[in-house]
Amino acid sequence: MDLNADLGEGFGHWTLGDDSALLKVVTSANVACGYHAGDADTMRAVCTQAAEAGVAVGAHVGYNDLAGFGRRFVDVAPDTLTNEVLAQLGALQAFARAAGTRISYVKPHGALYNTLVRHEAQADAVVDAVRLFDPTLAVLGPPGAVWLKRASVAGLRVWHEAFADRAYTATGTLVPRNEPGAVLRDPAEIAARCVQLATEGWLRTTNGRPVHIAADSICVHGDTPNAAEIAKTVRKALESAGVEVSRVDSPLRHTRRAI
Repeated sequence: MDLNADLGEGFGHWTLGDDSALLKVVTSANVACGYHAGDADTMRAVCTQAAEAGVAVGAHVGYNDLAGFGRRFVDVAPDTLTNEVLAQLGALQAFARAAGTRISYVKPHGALYNTLVRHEAQADAVVDAVRLFDPTLAVLGPPGAVWLKRASVAGLRVWHEAFADRAYTATGTLVPRNEPGAVLRDPAEIAARCVQLATEGWLRTTNGRPVHIAADSICVHGDTPNAAEIAKTVRKALESAGVEVSRVDSPLRHTRRAI
């Protein structure tokens, strides 16, 4: 199982999360590319630390929405969205190369991530950006998302993701952040859920029923206040249960799934 986290989400004098601590635990880093968060200094620092730690670098692309942290839907024209994703990929790749590594995959952020589950026009726009930039890149997202189906048809590698620190509804979608209990914070509870997911392939939902999720990667949100503690606890629990924690782009893993 891969363990990923959203990193590099500060900019200027504003910092968010403990990137250095998380990079000692996770195997893949979703690096903000300057649109929902991140700047040149932050991108370079995270890419450098990720390369040194042997952590895979992923492009965490989002809407052009710094003020809203990319968590607001933007009714952007598909052609513009393609160009904005291309701009983000190009920026991060420059810093990855400077650090002696490369982008391995693309993961949308926030509102864009949720929108691409069903919004066909924006899904096609993001797939087009990845395909035009580098068709060898993989894409990371929730099972069943429209954009992953489109990506598979376009010949891109598809990796499926589940969230360690978010509650799920009975339909397998994330509980909206503005609802009580949407974000989980107890490291022990989260770790137990992750072991269940990795070993049995299901999570308990808000109504108590199980939802099956075939995941290649588990995400810990870097902006959760105790994210580093959660990630450490999750990794220790997974390894104690006999689950190998390794990069999702490892050549030894068989990560491509039918959608």
